[in-house]
Amino acid sequence: MMREYLDWNATTPLRDEVKSAMIAAMEISGNPSSVHSEGRAAKMALERAREELAAALGAEGADVIFTSGTTEAAAMVLAGRGVHCAPVEHSAVKAWCEEDLAVDRNGIVAVPDPGSATLQLANNETGVIQSLSEGLASSDLTQAFGKIPFAFNWLGLTAGFVSAHKLGGPKGIGALILKKGTEIEARIRGGGQEQGRRGGTENFIGILGFAAAAKAAQKELDSGVWEEVEARRDALEARLLAAAPNAVIAGKDTRRLPNTTCILTSGWKGETQVMQMDLAGFAISAGSACSSGKVRASGTLQAMGFDDQAAQSAIRISISPALGDDQMNRFADAWETAYSRWRDRNG
Repeated sequence: MMREYLDWNATTPLRDEVKSAMIAAMEISGNPSSVHSEGRAAKMALERAREELAAALGAEGADVIFTSGTTEAAAMVLAGRGVHCAPVEHSAVKAWCEEDLAVDRNGIVAVPDPGSATLQLANNETGVIQSLSEGLASSDLTQAFGKIPFAFNWLGLTAGFVSAHKLGGPKGIGALILKKGTEIEARIRGGGQEQGRRGGTENFIGILGFAAAAKAAQKELDSGVWEEVEARRDALEARLLAAAPNAVIAGKDTRRLPNTTCILTSGWKGETQVMQMDLAGFAISAGSACSSGKVRASGTLQAMGFDDQAAQSAIRISISPALGDDQMNRFADAWETAYSRWRDRNG
């Protein structure tokens, strides 16, 4: 059976140019902290990757600190700071924040005091894009990076977080972007790597793969391909809503990532839909999460005003530029068939 991957916001396949960059990195044997020729060669490659990532992020002149991913980057900046956030944030951010910022029905967050708040640029479940206030303490840029144009230096941020595996890079590598001159306490101490902000030998192969992914993603974004993705997403949503008029697209009335659909069909469990689509050959995700064997409604959707039954019915479809009209139509056919069966059973 042919399978199609419609879970791009969870993780992305490794790009061919990233694989090539990582294989080439394996041939560089030196430790970037060593002063001999081999070490200097590795250091030059690492710093070139840092510059390439900064350029793709529009963060020239800012400090780019490589981490294991967004989760670590967020902890480095937020832990123990008493920062405020909204319930729509990723759990990696909410773990360190007071969740007291208000969210409206469209998923837009009110930030009365930007200097003490963190706010994502785009939501991983709904795709809702926020307007970031000048002077915001930090922002999770992970889902936005590579999908919509932005520049760190234009956003007025003190700090930002990104992960490679969301844009065709390897898993286990990310970065913290800091406005020049920002001081943070090192959480991992050791040999003083990463400008003394994160000790330990760098994930050299992952870093070079991240830089290659960022360059490729920026080129892709400049080409306008994500506008085509948005058109396919909109056509898919039109089909799904025509088949299920009582369904709701979360955040439909505001700006969203071009590839993301979060659809709620109250009463039809999201986990059931995920399994049905998996059997039909399509990888999607549910808008609710399992923890300790208990199904919980999405905090993001609850914050937007959806009740538990509606929130637990959510599925997220997040598509890529590699998917064409044929794949989208086949998914819509499969979903409509499953929906019809559920509707007929449940009246």
